[in-house]
Amino acid sequence: MRSRHRGSHLGLMLLASQVFQMGLDNIPPVTSAVLGLNVYLYLFPAAPLMQACVSVQQAYWFKDWRRLLLSPLHHADDWHLYFNMLSFLWKGTKLERRLGGPWFLYLLSVFSLTTGLVYLALEALLTELTLDQSYSMACAVGFSGVLFALKVVSNHYHPEGVTYVMGFPVSNNYVSWVELVLIHITSPGTSFVGHLAGILVGLLYTAGPLKAIMKTCAGFVASNGYSSRANAYYNSSGTTGYRGAGGGYPGYRQSPPDHTTTREASYTGGLTEEEQIQAAIRNSLHDGGQSSQRGAPPSYGFRPFDEALAEDVRLRRLRRFDS
Repeated sequence: MRSRHRGSHLGLMLLASQVFQMGLDNIPPVTSAVLGLNVYLYLFPAAPLMQACVSVQQAYWFKDWRRLLLSPLHHADDWHLYFNMLSFLWKGTKLERRLGGPWFLYLLSVFSLTTGLVYLALEALLTELTLDQSYSMACAVGFSGVLFALKVVSNHYHPEGVTYVMGFPVSNNYVSWVELVLIHITSPGTSFVGHLAGILVGLLYTAGPLKAIMKTCAGFVASNGYSSRANAYYNSSGTTGYRGAGGGYPGYRQSPPDHTTTREASYTGGLTEEEQIQAAIRNSLHDGGQSSQRGAPPSYGFRPFDEALAEDVRLRRLRRFDS
């Protein structure tokens, strides 16, 4: 395992700035640990990117299944890592406090693996339908497939909410699909199939059999105390939702014992998730003095490793949501 020496690591510095602005005490342990693992594997990769990315050719044809474990935890560059982890910071904190740490860790593990499998299935299907082998050879890395799955789960808990995308209100029931298309248009270097795989995995959990399968499997391997607590966390949140509309987070009707609206308000400031991310990006760029420089950050996403994004696309990606 060799350390990575590339660029100024400005993305890492901005990510560290956001973590400290949010406050280490406000980040739940599983979210903090997964974020730290992604940063560690960026600095000290478990494998070179071309040996960590996942594709039908490498994983299925050549039976290199370890790529399913490596690909979500490796990133192409520090900006790729920054945007993925910034998004995960908000989604992870919110969902972990809702579901409880053990179940959230279980959820992340299943989503990471399942997203890769669905990605392979979609690429293989495209290869068969188009007779184009390039789909099977497309090799991708990044955590954003998992992020799309988490976003579907998060929106499932407050379906009446509204998210503003480029100034237009979009129901939380459909915002993931709108973002999927918008990111593909504004950032062609990202993997449309990888993001689609994440959405499908999220739907398998919220509207399909994945949740029931996970609960059944947990019953075999977990102790009674763990199972009952995980189920209590899930049941306390899965049958209710957010009271307010308009994308706000005024509070839960029911919540795990350690989660209160006062505590959440202390670091969300009443903003929606997308407003929080947008504000964090603006604050980071302002702090780093980079908002007007040409080397502005690129898009984030589950990306084909061999594609570089143009600078103007990178700038547009930062402004994908209007608050």
